[in-house]
Amino acid sequence: MHIKKFFTLLFLSFICTEIQAKDYAFQDTILNDDERVELLLKELTLEEKISLLSTNLGVPRLGIPHCVQVEGLHGLSLSGPGKEHPDTIPTTIFPQAYGLGETWDPELIRRIASHVADEARYYSQHDSASRGILVMRAPNADLARDPRWGRTEESFGEDPYLTAVMTVAKIKGLQGEHPRYWKTSALMKHFLANSNEFGRDSSSSNFDNALFRDYYAYPFYKGITEGGSRAFMAAYNSWNGTPMAIHPCLDSITRKEWGNDGIICTDGGALGLLVTAHKRFPTRAEGAAAIVKATTGQFLDRYKEEIEEALASGLVIEADIDRAIRGNLKVALKLGLLDGENSANPYLAIGKESGVPAPFMTDYAKSLAREATAKSVVLLKNAPIEGSNPLLPLDKNKVKKIALIGPYANNIVQDWYSGMPPYEVTILDGIKNAVAGSGIEVTYAPDNRMDIAQELARDADVAIVCTGNHPYGTKRDWFFCPVPSDGREAVDRRSLVLPDEDMIRQIYAANPNTVLLLVSSFPYAINWCNDNLPSILHVTHCSQEQGNGVADVIFGDVNPAGRTTQTWVADIMDLPPMMDYDIRNGHTYIYNKNRPLYPFGHGLSYTDFAYSDIVSTKEDGNLVVEFSLSNTGDRDGEEVAQLYLSFDNGMTYKLKSFRRVAVEAGKNEKIRFVMPLADTGDWNETARNYGIPEGTEVGIRVGASSTDIRLHDKIKL
Repeated sequence: MHIKKFFTLLFLSFICTEIQAKDYAFQDTILNDDERVELLLKELTLEEKISLLSTNLGVPRLGIPHCVQVEGLHGLSLSGPGKEHPDTIPTTIFPQAYGLGETWDPELIRRIASHVADEARYYSQHDSASRGILVMRAPNADLARDPRWGRTEESFGEDPYLTAVMTVAKIKGLQGEHPRYWKTSALMKHFLANSNEFGRDSSSSNFDNALFRDYYAYPFYKGITEGGSRAFMAAYNSWNGTPMAIHPCLDSITRKEWGNDGIICTDGGALGLLVTAHKRFPTRAEGAAAIVKATTGQFLDRYKEEIEEALASGLVIEADIDRAIRGNLKVALKLGLLDGENSANPYLAIGKESGVPAPFMTDYAKSLAREATAKSVVLLKNAPIEGSNPLLPLDKNKVKKIALIGPYANNIVQDWYSGMPPYEVTILDGIKNAVAGSGIEVTYAPDNRMDIAQELARDADVAIVCTGNHPYGTKRDWFFCPVPSDGREAVDRRSLVLPDEDMIRQIYAANPNTVLLLVSSFPYAINWCNDNLPSILHVTHCSQEQGNGVADVIFGDVNPAGRTTQTWVADIMDLPPMMDYDIRNGHTYIYNKNRPLYPFGHGLSYTDFAYSDIVSTKEDGNLVVEFSLSNTGDRDGEEVAQLYLSFDNGMTYKLKSFRRVAVEAGKNEKIRFVMPLADTGDWNETARNYGIPEGTEVGIRVGASSTDIRLHDKIKL
């Protein structure tokens, strides 16, 4: 009896071991991706399928590990202002996305994104971490059509082409170059036309199909078709009356036309908003059913009871859930989560190497953040002083004392979606680092209380005022920013006036050699400053190397080449109504006819560039524009050459190519822009593509900004 019991237990133990070690058919990497996904669907229980409607891709019973979403707009966000973690979890923090856009350097964006993905893998796979954070909520492909938008900081800019190029670069960096596996998954935000915060939970962005194709959807389209992203988040708002979480275009356009066979998820709480704000459905169960039927396969909301109720009442069937979550499984597959223990995914090694420092502690991370900061700095103004040279760059041999003044001179404030950097170099730190050993004295005051800042400025050779916005409005109360010109998620700006302009005027009165270093997430109408101050710079918040990067520019170790990515209007009255989403009525550089304070694409250098010898030809199905770019100054520098095309007899010109290029002093570079005729025009509804029709006369402008045009040409194609 005891022997029989022993063998019975031994047999059961053997069976259990076999079950635990079982290889599933979906783990077979020889099969194609779609076959593997279908095999996995057959293994899932209904309960597991419902669970997969969350943002967790894991299925423990089948050996598929936990994997969720994480913010990654300008660095991996694991702790910071918008988080409630008791411990600091360090990650490399770069300039805000708006500042990264101002670099006009897609290759730099790709390198930054690749590093952020390394950190996500590290925190997902290192022995002490294992967080399972491989779906990155980045990039933000929304367009900053209006500077009053509270989330301008998250966008690359107002132009669809520039934003598309930067979006594609970010996606390629996040996902990597391996032909089968992704390093992380890039989940774009927020589809579609989400550029107002007040009322976003119930408002409708209204515009026609041409603007959908040519403007609002274009960066998402390129992110999928060229960048390879297979994930995005639906916006809170409606498009022409239909909430985006349930909009038919999610399936009919983004999946069937563009090929997004991956994740579509709601924004946080969007299910409830269908009932309470949009008032689209009387019950949450009906809203949940509509979301699933729209092929939105992930809820950032409580949903399980609602889905179970929808199943019980026949509002959805299991096949609807299969269709919605199929894309989630595809993303899990690309991340290597379906391979079992014998995966060939090369990214599994990240974080597991012994004796290798964490990626955020490497010299490479520090130098990359510093490079990004310096390249993001925009020199808005640098006028000669009394017939002499401009104030910038500062000459260490001529300056004996520098006064640093303002709330952001010695304070780096992380924005709502920032992580927490391992260290921070403030502007004060950076200036001191730059002048160490030179005998230059650096003084500092955060403001002008008791006239302290004025006294410091009066006693200095140069005063540098560092001011701008608070990235989350000085308080963490949702829906509230006490300063009208501040903004962030949930709060739009109600003013473009710089609050500290009176202090700047007082500093300037004490010392006319005053530099404004505007540290901000968006543009300001700084008319007095532009009219009076000799030099003005712009940099965004957050970079851990902000101080060193800024100092590199101020002292001329880096020749600035950042460019504006938005029209800086001179007056808030130059803007059309905030809720007018038909940009033809005056939004962006393409349609706003008022003279801007700083135009789109604007940025100065410490050297001068000359453009000449433009030649435009049609070659092998491409429009080719060539010209010469010469550095006519006495400093090496970088120029951002911009090409704008018109297809409507010169009524509007749109950015269609650009290049940030280094040119040595006194040297000349031949620039060649090659643009496919099949993919460079406006949307053609008849042909259903972006081709330039044969016989079109194309106007060509090449220059240093949207208004600083150096060369003109025309060609009939």
